[in-house]
Amino acid sequence: MHPAFSVIFLTTLIGVGQGLFLALYTGQLYALANLLPAQSSNFYAVGSMVSLALLFAGLIASFFHLGHPERAWRAATQWRTSWLSREVLALPAAMGLIFLYGTVHFFDLTKPLFVISGTLPVDFSLIMGGLGTFAVFGLFLCTAMIYASLRFIKAWYSPLTVANFLFLGVASGFMLAAAFSAYQGTSLVGFYGTWAVIATLFGLLTRVATLYRNGQFRCKVDLKSAVGVHHSQLEQKAQGFMGGSFNTREFFHGRSQGLLNLIRYAFLLMVFVVPVILILLAYVLESETLPLLAFGIQYLGLILERYHFFTEAQHPQNLYYQSMA
Repeated sequence: MHPAFSVIFLTTLIGVGQGLFLALYTGQLYALANLLPAQSSNFYAVGSMVSLALLFAGLIASFFHLGHPERAWRAATQWRTSWLSREVLALPAAMGLIFLYGTVHFFDLTKPLFVISGTLPVDFSLIMGGLGTFAVFGLFLCTAMIYASLRFIKAWYSPLTVANFLFLGVASGFMLAAAFSAYQGTSLVGFYGTWAVIATLFGLLTRVATLYRNGQFRCKVDLKSAVGVHHSQLEQKAQGFMGGSFNTREFFHGRSQGLLNLIRYAFLLMVFVVPVILILLAYVLESETLPLLAFGIQYLGLILERYHFFTEAQHPQNLYYQSMA
């Protein structure tokens, strides 16, 4: 498939935003259980606004691959059958709940509403955070299933696609949380960095498994079965016309295998190896800049990873349209 950069930025930006919100809420829960030092409401408010800004940036990026952006609202009408429609509904729902979560902290409206078992104070931010968590996981599922539900794209039709979207989003979000904590001068860099490394390693396992799985595919159809001629030396010389078309532009990336291999090695290093090393060094050296560098490198690697994700998809129609005169 031809990678659309608007979709690449959509999926990576909202993934980071979702992961950052999960990191913030996880930190709040740990602090509530006295496993971490409590942070100021400003920490959660600013972090939520960063998460919301990333989600909004992803939403804006999505409009650039629409032929008629003014008709975008129609995408939500098929929610009963379309994962894309469900994503269109889940994204603003998650954004709304994250906005409420950040607003509650911004105005410091964290007075307990009630106490469970005499030990667990529940305030409005805890409720909004819980609802936001469900919305974020739902958004992860909807985004991934847009691709994982396509039976005719064998490279995507797998539960590994959902796992990759989830783990890479969580990893990048926690990595950003570590960088944000370092910037804010809090003591949560080690906590967020540790979970970022764990999520990154899980992402490495599922992504490598995906690469191995996709490398084993053997196409069940070929030129012989396409035209019904089973000659031993059948070879296509042209696709029937001299110019390009929608099919040649949108269903094939047009890149050499050598370049794709280079992109693969690059994203494996930038997403999974270098950030982990930098976070470990940041912990040892107590550096405030290395977490920022780790996130920056990992996000650039995620752009390459998502580009490679689209080029992995081999559309059956390319048996005909990929060969040009």
